[in-house]
Amino acid sequence: MPDRRQPDPSTDDNPFAAPPEGRPDQPWEPRQPQRPQDGGGGPSEPGPEGPARWDPMDPVQRRARYALLSGMWGFFFGIFGIPSVGLLLGALAMYWGISALRGRPATEADPGGLAALGPAARPQRAAAVSGLVTASLALLLAGSSYALQLAYKDFYICRDDALTRTAELQCNTLLPDNVVGDILKVQR
Repeated sequence: MPDRRQPDPSTDDNPFAAPPEGRPDQPWEPRQPQRPQDGGGGPSEPGPEGPARWDPMDPVQRRARYALLSGMWGFFFGIFGIPSVGLLLGALAMYWGISALRGRPATEADPGGLAALGPAARPQRAAAVSGLVTASLALLLAGSSYALQLAYKDFYICRDDALTRTAELQCNTLLPDNVVGDILKVQR
């Protein structure tokens, strides 16, 4: 039986483990992920399924993420009553989502876009579609807010010009007797 320990397979990926015996110390550098050599390409080349991670340098993938974030914030601004910001963010999210889904490679030698990623494009495609859905909701909220302000313009002008609470309550007579009127009504 040798005195030397057998290498533990659990420490193969440990960047803090001591170097193997007989090998000099060297400065630390991050390890490159090792991929199996049977699929195609070495550790630095993407395999046949495309890159598995988000590439911030790819404009199509960036637009997919921007569409999701912009649509989400546009929806929140629409719910919280700031329709102008919701309208802006919703329009940007629609643009970014559509351009991410339609993304094509810039040149034939340099494939890009969501279609070129293959199965790895699923998260970006989901982000672009989610961005389009939330952008549609944000635009719907902003449009309905502006439509209400236009339809009941007299009520909003009366309420904004009222100097006292009593005058503000009298503006309720300008609203219809339906659900919309009950929602917009100034409470006592």
